[in-house]
Amino acid sequence: MENETVVVIDFGGQYNQLIARRVREANVYCVVLPYSKTAEEIRAYSPKGIIFTGGPNSVYDENAPKVDPGVFELGVPVLGICYGAQMMSMMLGGCVRRAATREYGVIDVRLGKSPIFNDIEGKQECLMSHTDRIEEVPEGFEVVAYTDDCPIAAFQDTGRKFYGVQFHPEVNHTPFGSTMIRNFLYRVCGCHGDWNMADYARKYISYASEKIGDKKVLCALSGGVDSSVAAVLLHKAIGKQLICIFVDHGLLRKNEGDEVEKIFREQFDINLIRVNCAERFLNRLSGVADPEQKRKIIGEEFIRVFEEEAKKIGKIDYLVQGTIYPDVIESGAGDASVIKSHHNVGGLPDYVDFKEIIEPLRNLFKDEVRKLGEELEIPKHLVWRQPFPGPGLAVRCIGEITEPRLNILKDADAIFREEIEKAGLQKEINQYFAVITDMRSVGVMGDERTYDYTIALRAVTTTDFMTGEWARIPYEVLDTVSRRIVNEVKHVNRIVYDITGKPPATIEWE
Repeated sequence: MENETVVVIDFGGQYNQLIARRVREANVYCVVLPYSKTAEEIRAYSPKGIIFTGGPNSVYDENAPKVDPGVFELGVPVLGICYGAQMMSMMLGGCVRRAATREYGVIDVRLGKSPIFNDIEGKQECLMSHTDRIEEVPEGFEVVAYTDDCPIAAFQDTGRKFYGVQFHPEVNHTPFGSTMIRNFLYRVCGCHGDWNMADYARKYISYASEKIGDKKVLCALSGGVDSSVAAVLLHKAIGKQLICIFVDHGLLRKNEGDEVEKIFREQFDINLIRVNCAERFLNRLSGVADPEQKRKIIGEEFIRVFEEEAKKIGKIDYLVQGTIYPDVIESGAGDASVIKSHHNVGGLPDYVDFKEIIEPLRNLFKDEVRKLGEELEIPKHLVWRQPFPGPGLAVRCIGEITEPRLNILKDADAIFREEIEKAGLQKEINQYFAVITDMRSVGVMGDERTYDYTIALRAVTTTDFMTGEWARIPYEVLDTVSRRIVNEVKHVNRIVYDITGKPPATIEWE
């Protein structure tokens, strides 16, 4: 992509990808690179600016990660955040020590004069998350922000265009943070903002058409937002050469298989092969309770189905998947820890019978995928459909997966989603679903003792699906949902509501 680029140097912090997302939101393209990249490798991107992320280490430790010193000689503006600011300070001659008083949580920060604080000077709230602090800034720098316990909360060298902040501007808990990042991009780096999804669609369609030529392509179509946008994007590039295979593994939501088939056959006129193989997947999953093993089994079987269908079709050169950036992050890319694997980025067999896997959305965040879908004129009800994991209801069925338990889950989930939509809450809540737990408990129905399943309800509000808050659903709505599930779904006698944020929990239960 021929866009002006900002390089985000990753030091392993928990909010690192949020920084990239904030840059993209400002219509500036960015790439995330590991700190091990050399200055020359970074120069190859012709960056308009560089951002150092936070990280879990102490900069004065012997093996603490550091950037190539040559980065400071590239003549490119730099913004260091938290660990990134401390590292920049120490490498340029400042001093970093363990703080007498740690700062964690929302703290009042007093901002001075700085290009990155334009329109946001004065006392502001920010999120702090540090044990170490900068004691002395390097020569040529000045302090431009402080808190009661942190005398150097921000510093700058405007001559070299180097800036550092101890707080996290990328998170929602720092209300002025997006403005600060935008100031860095436009006022300091001189960006013009040429990153948008209309341009991305045009360029990718042209690229894919040239790359694929007259070859055949298989697309893994689930009906979810990601695979749908990937399918339509490729369809616009190569038309009927694209063959979409919809693997109905029996782990979809209630009636979803029929809905997917109807939408893509009638509205988009896409070549679609529906493979009904619920029994095959259930047999492979029999007796399996471990969530990672479930994911890998589903991923492997998913690919095997494609290989079998490909042989029926004839020569196939490419496989398209709807992998997006958060999938890559949460599957342990780079220095990130493995939170969970996804069948479209992890757990694939060593041998895949295709020339190449194409992932047109791999570098896009969820909000960018939705914007791209709108540019492609995909109906809004599909573009704004709730995210649905690749392994489907397998990660919402705790313990062993059986057909009776799946049917219980499908019915309960359908009731929950129906009542949320009746209450008009679907635009306020970003994701909501039911989970069947592996816990059974005593209840009473009609003066008789029962010993049945507990259904957990999960609903979150989020802007990025990397962090989230549990949704404050009105009690009367939860009451209606609970009563309906218990009355209408057999073998359920207890409903609980998950009130945990992300972190510490994930959005899905497995």
